Amino acid sequence: MTTLTAPFFANAPTSSLRVDTLTRLRWLAVAGQLAATLIARFALGFDFPWAICLALIAASAALNLVLRRRMPLSLRLPAATATALLAYDLTQLAGLLFLAGGLQNPFSLLFVAPVAVSAATLPPRHSVGLFLYMAALAALLSVSSLPLPGFDVLAERSALRLAADWLALAIGAGFIGVYAGRVAHEARQLSDALAAADLALERQSHLHHLDGIAAAVAHELGTPLGTIRLVTREWLKGETPAPDDLRLVSDEADRCRGILRKLSSLRADPILQTLSLGQLVEEAVAPHRGPDLDIEVDLAGDGPEPVLRRNPGLDYGLGNLIENAADFADARVRVEGRWRAGRLILVVADDGPGFPADVLRQIGDPYLRSAREGRRIKDEGGLGLGLFIAKTLLERTGASLRFSNAPQGGAMARMEWRIADLEPDSEGEEAETSTN
Repeated sequence: MTTLTAPFFANAPTSSLRVDTLTRLRWLAVAGQLAATLIARFALGFDFPWAICLALIAASAALNLVLRRRMPLSLRLPAATATALLAYDLTQLAGLLFLAGGLQNPFSLLFVAPVAVSAATLPPRHSVGLFLYMAALAALLSVSSLPLPGFDVLAERSALRLAADWLALAIGAGFIGVYAGRVAHEARQLSDALAAADLALERQSHLHHLDGIAAAVAHELGTPLGTIRLVTREWLKGETPAPDDLRLVSDEADRCRGILRKLSSLRADPILQTLSLGQLVEEAVAPHRGPDLDIEVDLAGDGPEPVLRRNPGLDYGLGNLIENAADFADARVRVEGRWRAGRLILVVADDGPGFPADVLRQIGDPYLRSAREGRRIKDEGGLGLGLFIAKTLLERTGASLRFSNAPQGGAMARMEWRIADLEPDSEGEEAETSTN
């Protein structure tokens, strides 16, 4: 497998607006604009540059096709990108209104839609900036626009004017209502999924705490219990207990009791809070080794192997990706680790069928119906929640993730960190130890 060495980029501030949501809303707007343009020209007989209007509508449709082809549908857009796309929508709508009567056109109500989207999904400064841009466009249209011949006649025919106003209000309210419902639904899904991620992290942290305590107890109790066992075996052979032996057994029993009293402080033992990269990978790989699956681990880099801080999110996320690879592999899983120039890259690859194109573009959605074929039932009933949790927890550790299909076949998951984000904080550990 070829080592991936793409540069690590700091994550830009993101919005809660997904590519899929934005493009679906724009398709709705395109359909409404197209219907309004054709009805105005061919049903009501208005004379306006309708061909140019169709070109503007086609530009929005083309932009949608590019976004859906080039970006994962589950991608939550950077705030600046989302703001630019919504600003485009405002500009395109302003162009249509300029060609069709300006603010006198009842469909000017739709100026509210992009601003409503920004208010619910963007940081305040971006939303305010978009509102000011909308206000500036509206001001320009109020003083400069092409007249809509025949509209004055329509204004005098009160029934038709009321019908036009009603239609504009219905389409505008319907668009905003559909948007609000969709965003609310996505917000509920995301909230539930993040709650599940937090629960998984808490469970993983608890399990590692218990594992650490068990290891420490086994280490600490080994010596006194060994002494007690040695002495009692001599007694079982018929030897009379000597006072020194009885005192020794009593002292060792007191030592065991003292060790048990310190259980709450064992969690802060620095030895239990760190592990090498090799140990991390082996802990994630070990449960999935078997006679019918070859799991190959290849770790190499510049300098000594990194020593990492134990992190339940990292343990769970890496373990989930390896489990997913093992589920869908035909016979082989490869875990490759490289470190250089302060960066750590881990790649998990399998030789299975890989990700279908539609699934690959939606990875990161909390409730994704997977089409991957494998030996076991899909994670969480095929909803993709496990993969979402793993991705979320790994990103919380500072990871940059990318999912793809390998050229030779099979799925690949690539993770990249700054090693400094994963290294133990010696000062913090010393402070915690001294506190306990």
